[in-house]
Amino acid sequence: MHSDTISAIATANGIGSIAIIRISGDDALEITKKLTHNKILEPRYATLSTIYDSQDTLIDEAIIIYFKAPHSFTAQHVVEIQCHGGFIVAQSILKATVAAGARLATPGEFSKRAFFNGRIDLSEAEAIAQLIEAKSEDAAKILAAQMKGSLKHFIEDVRDEIIHILAFSEVTIDYAEEDLPEDLVIQIKSKLDELYILLNKTLQASKSREGLMQGFRVAIVGKPNVGKSSLLNALLNFDRAIVSEIAGTTRDTIEEQVKIGTHLIRMVDTAGIREANDEIEKIGIQRSLEAIEQSDIVVALFDSSREADDEDKEIIKLLESAKESKKVIIIKNKKDLQQKFSHESLQFDLELNSKDDVSSLVASLEAIMDRNNSSDEIMLISSRQINAVEETMKNIQESFVPLEDQELEIFSFHLNEAVKEMASITRPFENDEMLDKMFGSFCLGK
Repeated sequence: MHSDTISAIATANGIGSIAIIRISGDDALEITKKLTHNKILEPRYATLSTIYDSQDTLIDEAIIIYFKAPHSFTAQHVVEIQCHGGFIVAQSILKATVAAGARLATPGEFSKRAFFNGRIDLSEAEAIAQLIEAKSEDAAKILAAQMKGSLKHFIEDVRDEIIHILAFSEVTIDYAEEDLPEDLVIQIKSKLDELYILLNKTLQASKSREGLMQGFRVAIVGKPNVGKSSLLNALLNFDRAIVSEIAGTTRDTIEEQVKIGTHLIRMVDTAGIREANDEIEKIGIQRSLEAIEQSDIVVALFDSSREADDEDKEIIKLLESAKESKKVIIIKNKKDLQQKFSHESLQFDLELNSKDDVSSLVASLEAIMDRNNSSDEIMLISSRQINAVEETMKNIQESFVPLEDQELEIFSFHLNEAVKEMASITRPFENDEMLDKMFGSFCLGK
């Protein structure tokens, strides 16, 4: 069956030393020959060639690499054209591929073809997509392992265990008039318990390390004028936030990315939390509270040069609540000034002057984020995968009652559902709508 040929720019937009145009499909080689006027292109050899448009006007001189089917990413004929980077050249070559018979690829279509042609499964496809946007070196290592099939093998092992139990149940249904030996029921339940514990361990580890994959969010909180903006500027090493003696200068959340250790994190400087009459300031304070809720780590600042007041006490209550679900670092700021702050229930993690040296905070943040790393463990990297494991666990749990009652048809039903949920992580039986939605979130050229 003849497949249409697609093309796209596979590198990021902008000016750079090179850009790559990727072509995939039955006519990829012939289209490239039209563009280069070359009669022969050896597979997997880099060929320097001139590129022409449909009017035989010279566009560029580029490196051509041909990957013969099925030995390519999509398992189709693939050609990559490495041209000079820039806005115009790559677009001109892309336009020439379309004039020669290709069509523009949709987002994720290359990976989708790789999936349908058996080159990758869904877990590997998602790893590829997330590797492009990895927020830490540790996340990149985990995703690289999954791209090579680590999660796939884990899923297959769990699925095979469930299928083994399911097959026994299906055969035993034929002998329903005979009760199952009690020790056999115990053995089956024991095996399902082991699977449930294994899946739960993987699920909880994945949820706790979500910041590792998506990028940690760190909220800087405190009442007005405690030095939050100065701290953000010190971490960024440039004056991003306005610093003023006037309380309430920061009236909205300010977000910036900064690299700490091997992690790219998002720092959020929040508006000072206090009772406010100004409507705009009220909105800013509400956004500060939302930023705390959405963060992985909360950095709370208290001004050591001022006595604790009601605003400080309210923030302390807020931190007590936050500690239940996230890491909180409590800092006594302005340590170079006369010390007046004290509160019986507050234990400080650090003392510093946010205008001068914040190295101790950087070290603390790095230590917290590194503790979330364990690249040897299997990790679920998307809400789709997490939901599938949760549904699998639910069906395993719901199978226990009919197993005890020896209602094997109902028991088998739940195990069948568990198998389908696990299979959906790697290669579902059928769900075109889900596949279109997932691959549609990929970038062009992938």
